[in-house]
Amino acid sequence: MVKKPRRQIAYVSLLGITQLHLRNPFIIAWWSAAFPGFGHLLLSKYFRGFLLIGWEMVINSQMHLNEAMVYTFIGQFEQAKAIIDLHWMSFYAPVYLFSIYDCYRTSLDLNLNFILAKRENAPIDVFKIGCMEINYLDKRSPWVAIVWSMLMPGMGQLYTNRILNAFFLLANWVVISYLAHLLDGLQYLFMWDLTRSVSVVEMKWLLFLPSIYGFAIYDAYVNTVEYNKLFDREQARLLESNYQHPHFRFPESPLLK
Repeated sequence: MVKKPRRQIAYVSLLGITQLHLRNPFIIAWWSAAFPGFGHLLLSKYFRGFLLIGWEMVINSQMHLNEAMVYTFIGQFEQAKAIIDLHWMSFYAPVYLFSIYDCYRTSLDLNLNFILAKRENAPIDVFKIGCMEINYLDKRSPWVAIVWSMLMPGMGQLYTNRILNAFFLLANWVVISYLAHLLDGLQYLFMWDLTRSVSVVEMKWLLFLPSIYGFAIYDAYVNTVEYNKLFDREQARLLESNYQHPHFRFPESPLLK
């Protein structure tokens, strides 16, 4: 009887590849602090991540937090105090802190599960085909993923076939850019009409965009690197099981750790 592994190190589906790999809990917690929900997306906990991102946008816009931050940055503290709506503050802080804590705790747990799954050396399904999509495990360039993400957030995720993240980031970028009047502001900025450029944009939406932009680049780069490691690990397992003598142990490459 063949013993079935208790844990999967990766799952390949038509919508993307979900895998376990070592993550720095502090980096995951930092992304969650920068924007609640981003840390969970990095952990492939999509439902929770999408829920927290939607919550952040709704509560933040209702309490005018971004606008208060702008007034604080330029030293207009009285304006910041006047514009912020404290009725929403009690909803914001507990969920914000939970998001950071949950990401940190989950990162530690998933790191332990990755170590155990790696020891079990479970097989990886590398090819999926369906009527709407084809997905397969192969090597791709992290720098190409960065370039596409810089041109348009979400395109780097499409490059690595992470359909859920790609659609979510693309949709958010388009909708928030429209609400913030980003293109109008850029047009006046290129015409060197700085006063009109500042007046036309909506700051409560504009301040969401740097976080989304930076996250799209980081997420595309990290996952492309980890997919390449997964590809190397799967190839090594295939060669070992089919061609390597069972009593010969070849030193493990640092890339596969």
